[in-house]
Parts: sequence; C-alpha cells; structure tokens
Amino acid sequence: MSIEFKIQESSVIRGVYILTPSISEDERGNIWTSFLKAEVEGLLPKGLHFKHDKFSTSKHNVLRGIHGDTKSWKLVTCVYGEIQQVVVDMRQDSPTYRQWQSFTIGRDEQRLILVPPNMGNAYYVRSPEAVYHYKLAYDGDYIDADEQFSISWNDDSIGIRWIADNPILSARDAK
Repeated sequence: MSIEFKIQESSVIRGVYILTPSISEDERGNIWTSFLKAEVEGLLPKGLHFKHDKFSTSKHNVLRGIHGDTKSWKLVTCVYGEIQQVVVDMRQDSPTYRQWQSFTIGRDEQRLILVPPNMGNAYYVRSPEAVYHYKLAYDGDYIDADEQFSISWNDDSIGIRWIADNPILSARDAK
C-alpha cells in the first residue's frame, strides 16, 4: 500500500495546492492517507505547524461559507459524500484578487486542498450527506467566526458558478 501524494499548485490561484492521495482499493472498500507531516507541512511557511482538526457534517443542498481569515492555513477535504469546494482569492495585492476556483471532492475524485490565509473557503454538499474535514495551521490563537471575514455566496462581482440556485444557508451565510 502506497501512502504518497501527488502535489500540484493551482494553475488558477497561486499558493493554493491540490493534493491527490494514492488510494488502495479492494473488495472491502478503500484506504487513503489524508496527512503526511513532512510532505504537507513542507508547503507551509517555515516554523508553522498544523494545530487542530475540525469535522463538519452537512445535508444535501447545504452551502457553507465563504469564510476566511488573515492567518489560518486550511487543509480541507471531504471524507464522506461529495462536495463542490470553492476557494476565492481575497489577497488585495494578488494578481488573482477575487478570482475563484472550484473542485469536486468525493469518492471518485478524492483530493485535499491547501488553502492559504486571506482566501475565502466554501463548499456545497452534492450528495445526501457529507463529512468535511479541516486541518488548521496558524500562529497564536485560533481566529473564530466573529473575527473571520465573510463574503456572500452569490456575490455578483465574484461570479462563482455554484451547482445550486437555492442552497440551505446559515443565518451568517444568508446575509
């Protein structure tokens, strides 16, 4: 069984990395690695390490995000179900400012996305249910929701092509 990753930088947004794990599959199902410290933390700024993990379970047609902050690196994936993952570049000095990239993540297209600080992060649940995983790296204390930035999921100036027109949103995301 191999525990390697194919790692490539996004061709759309500099600093975003797509990690595709090797997957071993047999009649029982499959197994894959979501994190290798040396390989993944090698993509972070020197001295920065992942500090904690979060999981989120969501039902079909739920859209979570677009949220971000100024210091958190997020390694995100879908460990069960299928999602449309979106990353939006909110770095004002970036040549791709306000540009976005979308990824399908699920059993047939398993991958992890490394999202740098100052990027909006969001996902839409395509399957009946999905389990989303975040691995977070940051200096100091964690920046929670009240200190994060939020962008409207349907902001016309960004123009994300979501696969849903009327998703289920939290009160925060509906604003």
